[in-house]
Amino acid sequence: MKKGRLILSLAVSVMSVGAFGHLAEGKTKTDTSWKKVEQKQQLTIATSGTLFPSSYYSESNKLIGYDVDVAREVGKRLGVKVKFKEYNVDGQIASVKRGETDFAANDFGLSGERAKQFQLSDPIKYSFDSMIVRKSDDSGIHSLKDLKGKKAAGEPNTSYMKIAEKYGAQPVTYDNATNDQYLTDVANGRTDVILNDYYLQKMSVSALPKIPVKILKDVYFNANHSGFLFVKGHNELRKKVDQTLAKMEKDGTMKKISENYFKTDVSVKPKQKITKTVTPD
Repeated sequence: MKKGRLILSLAVSVMSVGAFGHLAEGKTKTDTSWKKVEQKQQLTIATSGTLFPSSYYSESNKLIGYDVDVAREVGKRLGVKVKFKEYNVDGQIASVKRGETDFAANDFGLSGERAKQFQLSDPIKYSFDSMIVRKSDDSGIHSLKDLKGKKAAGEPNTSYMKIAEKYGAQPVTYDNATNDQYLTDVANGRTDVILNDYYLQKMSVSALPKIPVKILKDVYFNANHSGFLFVKGHNELRKKVDQTLAKMEKDGTMKKISENYFKTDVSVKPKQKITKTVTPD
């Protein structure tokens, strides 16, 4: 991993809409998910290392981020070591499914087919969705309906790209592109818009203030939340993690970690009232 590499949260984030949280759990004969962690004395966690500010590398080449720091604290309180393995979005999901990792920490939400096989921890982040456009002309976008014919930037197979295509946008896909590439492409007209999580977009735009892009004001949708991604049936481990998260919320640790990355407490529901819901299918 290159030192200080900062990769765009705007396209890699997999926050999605629809059914979140603890969905109907699949039945298994024996749940040894926590026992295995206890025996190994280690949590193995899938993440990207490329998702600012949830999972990325600092200037000193250390893996940090909101999800990463929360996961490290969970491991510490459970009395086990924490090992991170880095993959792209599809790789993270596959690693959890194959049992290579115990859960994934990378701003995950659930919907559609994925919700049939996976479940989330209790929420660690509440948010909603928004769009990044050019400062000069708002990319000609004033509502979701104006996405028709526009060029939407993002990583393939995310719910955001599916929503953009649903409204008639032309997809322009990237694979682990950097923040400045995504934002510069919108600014110079190679693309027109990026749909993604509001707080992640806010942090990315703030990190690169010289690039003339902005979040489209008051066009917000899909109130949502994210958590750690577990395969269904691994309920004992998920319960241990949820109990730890509840203690961290109660003693102010979640707020402290959140404010360090987002300058606000994303571990609680936002003040904005988001009523519009848009599904990717």
